[in-house]
Amino acid sequence: MFAAITKRLRRPRFSAFEPLDAQGLQRAETMRAALDGLSEDPYLMLADPDWRLVSVFDDLRYDRADMDMMTGPMRAYATRRLQPLGFRQATGSILENPALDVRMHIPRFRALGASPFDAVRDTPRRAQDYYLLTPTQTAAQIMLHYPVEAAVERIKALVARQPVNLLRLSDYLEQRRDPQDVLRAIGHLKYVQRMAVESAPLRGRRALR
Repeated sequence: MFAAITKRLRRPRFSAFEPLDAQGLQRAETMRAALDGLSEDPYLMLADPDWRLVSVFDDLRYDRADMDMMTGPMRAYATRRLQPLGFRQATGSILENPALDVRMHIPRFRALGASPFDAVRDTPRRAQDYYLLTPTQTAAQIMLHYPVEAAVERIKALVARQPVNLLRLSDYLEQRRDPQDVLRAIGHLKYVQRMAVESAPLRGRRALR
């Protein structure tokens, strides 16, 4: 019995570290090409193909105390829009494309004051899988996984289509060890986002209800 328990403990928790074989790589490329087709969608976008982040539009303006969570209308829209790409609801937090063996993971809501940087901490995924996130969670993941300059460029592309709760991000950045470079960039991102929100097509866009 002890041996069986030890074996389970040694089993890798995250299978994302297992490289894809040739067939898996081909399926992943097919999925990425399909998600690239979301470029004209007003509410859903492939925000970062390299880190496999899909973002769902939330709102045009935020208060720093706003809850950051995937709402029912956001889930419903994403599910409906991803259906033609072969996804179906597998569980409450997973959309699955069985033909391409790809899953879209929706992190569970953690707590009212939870950091957007921790959104996917307890949501493991495989090498071919994606995260389906709010814009603020998406921006946080980009900040975590890219150097500051590269992160800012990617977030600029994000906020041009989906505004981010930058005040909430800056609050949690202050709790990190190396926030200064990104905090300086927040001011620039606020300007880019304000210009986007005041211009078409974002100016008249309504939140999903």
